[in-house]
Formats: sequence, structure tokens, C-alpha cells
Amino acid sequence: MLTVSALSASYGAIRAVTDVDLEVRDGAFVAVLGSNGAGKSTTLRSIAGLHRPVRGSIMLDGTEISRLKLHQVIRRGLAFVPEGRMVVAPLTVEENLRLSAYAGRGREGDLLARVYDLFPRLKERRAQIAGLMSGGEQQMLAIGRALMTAPSMLVLDEPSMGLAPAIVDLVFAAIVELHRQGQAILLVEQNAAIALSVVDYAYVMKRGEIVLRGTPAELRGSPEVMEAYLG
Repeated sequence: MLTVSALSASYGAIRAVTDVDLEVRDGAFVAVLGSNGAGKSTTLRSIAGLHRPVRGSIMLDGTEISRLKLHQVIRRGLAFVPEGRMVVAPLTVEENLRLSAYAGRGREGDLLARVYDLFPRLKERRAQIAGLMSGGEQQMLAIGRALMTAPSMLVLDEPSMGLAPAIVDLVFAAIVELHRQGQAILLVEQNAAIALSVVDYAYVMKRGEIVLRGTPAELRGSPEVMEAYLG
């Protein structure tokens, strides 16, 4: 379970996030929505240990992680997939995946089989150099690398960004399958329509604050959400 309380964080000299409270229970699928500059990515980077919060608490499975670095957060069970499809370009697909099993939270062979079941395309291309793959394949690999750490909490930042609609469908089908298997997921996604079609609960951020929260049905019924995020 992930609990964020009174989180405030800066991006450079700018206070990008102010008093954010959110929760992701075990097995839940939660989204953070909002326009560019709303503070979504800063919130995720603070949770993942890439930004040091100005103040606030971040609890993962009962442990305070707000002062931990990324590698320490990973070892405690949180995996972060940032924007930009972070893969090790000169290595093959399988080398990327095996490299990411360093956290030692599960059996490497079992984790590898899980990733290949989820993304058959990665299995087909396991000997291919990662830097030569398409953007969609690299996004699959980035998610696969996160899963190789056997996370209790998977955090995804804009997984649909820059992808063709058909590839977005493939990636989100895999994410939904992970949730069906019981994986807890926190998703930042600018495409509110696709996010609200798959998550259990969502928060809406504006200018660094949570301004709305609710189930997909509740948020679809909000004129503010409809106007700003669903057109």
C-alpha cells in the first residue's frame, strides 16, 4: 500500500506540488490526471526517490520512503517507469531485463517468464539491440524492466506518450492484465479518456494540488473534468 500525505515538492526554484494526499491500496489501479505542468510527474518522481520532497510523508507498505534514493525505494518494492522509455540502448532486450533483476526480490527465471508472457513481442525480439527497437517496443521493455524487480507497487508516468493508437492499445492491454493479476498500479496519464476506462479511482491535479478525486463514473460526471480533460 502506498500513502502520500501533505506532500510538497519543488522543481528547481518552483514549488511544483503543494499538500498532495493520495492513496493506492494493495491491488488497486489508480490514476493521477491533469494537464501539462499540473505537477503529476513531480509527484511521481518524489514518490520514486528522484526528488527530495520539501515536506510530507510517503509510506510504502508501512515504511517511510520519502528520504530514500531510487535504488533503495526499488529494493523496498516500488518500481518506477518514467517518461522517455528508459532502456540501456546498447544491450539486447534480454540483457536489459536480466540487468533489472538486481533487486533480488524474486527468481530471475520466473520474472523473465512473466514479462515474456505479458509481452510476447519482447520474447520474439529478446536478442535484438534495445536501441534499435520501435518506440512502442521500448515502452514494453521499460515496463518489463520494472517488473523484473518484482514490485509490490508499479508506478507509470505517461506510458501512452508518443505512441501510435494501436501500440497504446497493446501497452494498456498489458497494464490491465497486470492489474487483473493483482498488481497495484499508480498511473500518470494525460489521456484521461483511456485512463478512466481502466482504473478503479483517480485524482485530478491542477497547479500542483489535487482538485478532484473519485471513481471513473464520478469524474466523468464532473463538468470540470469533461471540459478540461475529456473535451
